[in-house]
Amino acid sequence: MNYEMVLCIINAGHSQDLMEAAKRAGARGGTIIRARGTANPQAEELFHIPIQPEKEIVMILVKSDIKDAVLKAAYDSCGLDSAGQGIAFSIPVDRAVGLS
Repeated sequence: MNYEMVLCIINAGHSQDLMEAAKRAGARGGTIIRARGTANPQAEELFHIPIQPEKEIVMILVKSDIKDAVLKAAYDSCGLDSAGQGIAFSIPVDRAVGLS
């Protein structure tokens, strides 16, 4: 089985919305890590959005064939144009254990 790790970095407090969208796209679950952003004032001016320092990183391991659907669902629910102001990307998983 081929797997991908979908990583989403969003403003704190929006991970539940993201996980609900990801599950509708076929994900089975995820892990949420609290984090802190380090954007500088020039980034706020460039993107014309306030940068919230408190973040959440949502890690979702999915089968490769649903990766695009999960990425789209994550971005649609918590992307830059939403209150979550998030980004999402995926990385390939070389090996995984403990999966059924």
